[in-house]
Amino acid sequence: MSEPLCPSPATAAALAGVAALPHLGVIRAQGEQAAAFLQSQLTQDVAAIARGQARLAGLCNAKGRLLASFIAGRRADDEFWLVCSRDLLAPTLKKLSMYVLRAKVRLSDASSELQLYGLVGDAINAVAAGAGPSSASGPDDTHLLVPLPPADGAARALWIGPAGSAPPPGPILSAERWDFAAVRSGVATVTAPVAGAFVPQMLNHESVDGVSFKKGCYPGQEVVARSQFRGAIKRRAYVGHVDGPAQAGQDVFAAGDAREPVGVIAQAAEAPQGGTAVIAVLRSEDVAAGLELRVGAPEGPRLQELAIPYPLREDL
Repeated sequence: MSEPLCPSPATAAALAGVAALPHLGVIRAQGEQAAAFLQSQLTQDVAAIARGQARLAGLCNAKGRLLASFIAGRRADDEFWLVCSRDLLAPTLKKLSMYVLRAKVRLSDASSELQLYGLVGDAINAVAAGAGPSSASGPDDTHLLVPLPPADGAARALWIGPAGSAPPPGPILSAERWDFAAVRSGVATVTAPVAGAFVPQMLNHESVDGVSFKKGCYPGQEVVARSQFRGAIKRRAYVGHVDGPAQAGQDVFAAGDAREPVGVIAQAAEAPQGGTAVIAVLRSEDVAAGLELRVGAPEGPRLQELAIPYPLREDL
């Protein structure tokens, strides 16, 4: 399935405003070789990111599995901000630092120097109107406004500014509602429970401009490329709803069959209408066949309403 998800009045009402995002952190890469260093480490064509722009990117291990995902923004010619899940920031910073060697780049945790807000709906227009889907803009060089994939038709953006500066104007949106919107966008953020679990295509990252197949090598690049061009992607990320609690890292089972899991929850958030909104990585053939799915156990809460809210790219 890849048809767009249909927004409901309850969903639309829940998705509007400005949310503080303390669960995210920022790694700063700064120096004359910052772009070249990140180009050699991440799935994204970092060298092609212009000043004031941002794109999805990932850091893989040698097996092509995502250790972390980022919104990678170019703050200046020699400075990048990598926004990632805070629970992965320390190990990710340590991992990247291992490969600096003699490169003229400095890596640091800039989380305390910056503040991040999530904007949904009309709140974005109060900061900057008409931002494109893969660019970033802000009122000056100290801020970035990064458009993100929409949630049920509601525009989303990430705002990054100096610590202590005034937050973007708009009604307060809870972190829980922001998380719900993030899940409904269908673009998962890698967190500690699922670090190392997926190649980028299992999270559909190649279809949302998170992987470049035209750049040079990076850790896991051969595996990622081989998976793409040999048609080896059997699992995809689907947005769905669970009739009960769910969390990232939980296994998904076929109803009544305890032999082995058939998928895993990549991201989860409380749904306004009850239950849990999830991004689940599942075998495409199981979804197409309408297999009854349960979370956590073969008799666990039901996973249903599966769809991908954007087209999967086949022109790569």
